[in-house]
Amino acid sequence: MQNSPDDDPTRRFARLRPRLQGIAYRMLGSVAEAEEVVQDAWLRWHDAQAAPPDNGEAWLVTVTTRLAIDRLRATKVAREHYSGQWLPEPFLSDVTESADSPQDLLERADDLSVAFLMLLERLSPEARAAFLLREVFDVDYPEVARMVGKAEPACRQLVSRAKKQLTEERPRYRVTPDTHQRLLTQFAHAMTQGDFGALRSMLGEEAELISDGGGKVLAFPKPLLGGQRIAQLFYAAHRKLHDRQQVQLVRLNGEWGILRFIDGALESAQTYETDGERIVRIRVQRNPDKLARIAAAVTS
Repeated sequence: MQNSPDDDPTRRFARLRPRLQGIAYRMLGSVAEAEEVVQDAWLRWHDAQAAPPDNGEAWLVTVTTRLAIDRLRATKVAREHYSGQWLPEPFLSDVTESADSPQDLLERADDLSVAFLMLLERLSPEARAAFLLREVFDVDYPEVARMVGKAEPACRQLVSRAKKQLTEERPRYRVTPDTHQRLLTQFAHAMTQGDFGALRSMLGEEAELISDGGGKVLAFPKPLLGGQRIAQLFYAAHRKLHDRQQVQLVRLNGEWGILRFIDGALESAQTYETDGERIVRIRVQRNPDKLARIAAAVTS
C-alpha cells in the first residue's frame, strides 16, 4: 500500500506548524521567541522519528506547550528587568482575513489582540497554557492535563480561575471591526492634519497611552494618562514633523491598528482599544527589535 503524503514527517510538521506557532505566540507574546520554540519542537520531532509517536499532533502540541512554559518562566524573570514598559511584539495579520465574516474577525481578534496578550501576562505559565489549550484551541481536559503535566482536576481549577480573572479584567464592550476601523480612520486623519480638536474629541477622559522602546529608543517609562495629554502629544508630533510623518491603517494581531512612519522609516506600530465611541487605550510599540518583521514586510 502506498503511504499517504501526510505520513512524511516533514509534511506532517509543516501542516501542524501554524497551530504550534499559534500556541507558542499566545504563550510568549513574541514572534521571534515563538519561532524559536517551534524550531526546537521540530528538532525534537526529527529526533523522535526513530520511534514515531502514535499521535503526532498531540505529541507536537505537548512538546511545544512545555517548551513555551519553560521559555515563559525564563522570560518573566527577564521582563522584570526590562527597560521601561514591556509590550508584546505585534504582527501584521494575513490579508486573506478580509474575506472572513465580521463575527469571525471579532472572535479572532479577541484571542490574538495585544490587549488580550497583556491580560495573559498576569497568569502563571501553567495557567496560561491550560487556559489557551482549553479555551482557544478547544483541547479536552484529559489532553490539557497531559500536555501541561498536571492532574486533570488541577488543570480544571487553573482554567476556571484564569477565566474568572480574565472575565473580570477584560472590557465589557465588544466593538465590531467596522466601528473600530471607522474610529481609527478618523483618528489617523486627525493625526496627519494636526487637528487637535478632533484628536481630543476622540479620546476618552481617562484614556492612557503605553509605549515600549526596549531601552533602545525613547518611550514613556510609565503610562501617559488623560485624553488631553495624549491629544497634545499627537498634536506636538504633527507640529514638529509635518509631512515627514505618514500613517497607514493595517491589521495588527487581528484588528485594525496604525503604523506610523517618519521620513519613510517605520517608527511605531500602534494598537487601539475603544468603547465604540472613543479611544480608551493606545499601545505604542517602538522597540526596533519588535518592529523588524513588520518593517521588512511593509518595505519589501
